[in-house]
Amino acid sequence: MPRSPFQRVVWVVAALAAVACEAPARDERSAALPVDDFGAAVDTTAAPAARIVSLIPATTEILFAIGAGERVVGRSEWDQWPAEARAVTAVGPGLRPNVEAVLARRPDLVVLYGSEDNRAAAGRLEAAGVRVVALKIDRIAHVDRALRLLGALSGQSASGDSIARALATTLDSVRSATDSLPRPRVFWHIWRQPLITIGAGSYMHELLEIAGAENVYADLAAVSPPVNLEDVVRRDPDIVLSGPNNAADVRNDPRWQALRAVREGRIVVVDTILVGRPSVMLGAAAAHLAERLHQPPPQ
Repeated sequence: MPRSPFQRVVWVVAALAAVACEAPARDERSAALPVDDFGAAVDTTAAPAARIVSLIPATTEILFAIGAGERVVGRSEWDQWPAEARAVTAVGPGLRPNVEAVLARRPDLVVLYGSEDNRAAAGRLEAAGVRVVALKIDRIAHVDRALRLLGALSGQSASGDSIARALATTLDSVRSATDSLPRPRVFWHIWRQPLITIGAGSYMHELLEIAGAENVYADLAAVSPPVNLEDVVRRDPDIVLSGPNNAADVRNDPRWQALRAVREGRIVVVDTILVGRPSVMLGAAAAHLAERLHQPPPQ
């Protein structure tokens, strides 16, 4: 049996995702979906893409989750999930991609990150006659949109829409489970040199709120702003959240003893593989955070 209400939520989302891949669903795409993050209209009524190059780890994972993995013929060198994606030919980085390597995969659809760094590549691909969709995957809503849009573009609308609904249901369940709990103030330690945390622009900030906590850097709009230790001390978080390696550094570096949470042993280690990527596993990530943040305090 699961050991906590949050683990039970993980079991529920796994079951919902499995059903989503099998059951037909109503088409609930909004009118705003056919516009990508470069402002280009996306024709979701065209024939489904047969050869897709995905240059965003999150969209590669989504394509496999919705049942379109066999259509993925190219990926970025950063794409690691699911394991089956690693067998797909890597064509280089996801930012400023190697256009020649992408075109060598003969794609009829390229999905790339909606960054200004990728504008030139998008233009060259379109000039070569390839359909391009530029997407940002920084917020939970972006994952929902990508599930539905990529479902439509790959002929897997039912699966994409159903998994999107299952994800929303799971996140709502975690939010409800933590709604009446005390909300610790959290500093999320992301990177050491320079010291980086998460701001309000990140899906990780949203996960913290859903998991029943407050981000001490919620006032910063950036996705991953640099900060300094003196300011972290001034903000006086109740908990330091970190991955295993960074947590060890915080424990062993005497400078961090200036932080009350460190002196009191309130360093919470999380599964960075699960919570560190915007994917179809966001429901499980929220449940994991909730369980770790609301565990009994150290004695």
